[in-house]
Amino acid sequence: MTRISDRLAQLGSRNEHALIGYAVAGYPDRQTSLDVIKAMIKGGVDIVELGIPFSDPIADGPTIQKASYKALQQGITPTEALKIAKQINDSLGVPLAVMTYCNILYKPGFDNFLRNARANGVDGLVIPDLTFEEAGELKKYASKHSMDTIFLVSPNISEERIKAIVNVTTGFLYLVSVFGTTGQREAFEDYTVQAIKRVKKYSKSKVPLAVGFGVSKEEHVRFMLKAGADVVIVGSAFINIIEQNGRQEMTSKIESLARILKNATR
Repeated sequence: MTRISDRLAQLGSRNEHALIGYAVAGYPDRQTSLDVIKAMIKGGVDIVELGIPFSDPIADGPTIQKASYKALQQGITPTEALKIAKQINDSLGVPLAVMTYCNILYKPGFDNFLRNARANGVDGLVIPDLTFEEAGELKKYASKHSMDTIFLVSPNISEERIKAIVNVTTGFLYLVSVFGTTGQREAFEDYTVQAIKRVKKYSKSKVPLAVGFGVSKEEHVRFMLKAGADVVIVGSAFINIIEQNGRQEMTSKIESLARILKNATR
């Protein structure tokens, strides 16, 4: 069992849902990104999802795309991102998933990348542009290095694919709440509720169901959990705070938002 699975099991035993906070490694700069993650955790985030900056983040909306671009300008390579992961692990000891894209793994090779990631405290991977049919090599080396492979499902996924993906994902299953990319939203459509209910029917006895993309408010968290989610993932809302505030205000506001969102999971 990885630290991700262990943390989710602990929360489940207390009838408590989980909050995952997303941050881009090295945005707006290396030290501040660490301060941001510390503020998230102080506010109550249970698991950190760390984005490795990539030049073509197809799953991400403008907010995260811009943050990723700025991190690349700061010289945050995959190697540097994993060094940041190690700092998070060494100083905070929180379960840590990395979100990135296939090309980042292909260059060094899956085995080398995952070995290095594991040595730097990474517990699991989210790779949005890798389908489960093409993930045999990833699964092989993730198992070798005792890491979770976390797959995504879309709102319009077929029941046949839900069943197949539930059988291969580990840690949790990541349901994309809306059609489109990441980014804050004011409200969600009924199709999001229906998607959660459809997927939960197959995941409930096998793996926790996480919902992300667009979640930014207390009412969003309660909406997702009421529909059947076990975990909520929040990213763009934290990044917008970084974009709109100075360093001192930023960390205070991030901690406050994390606390509000976490309270909604209890």
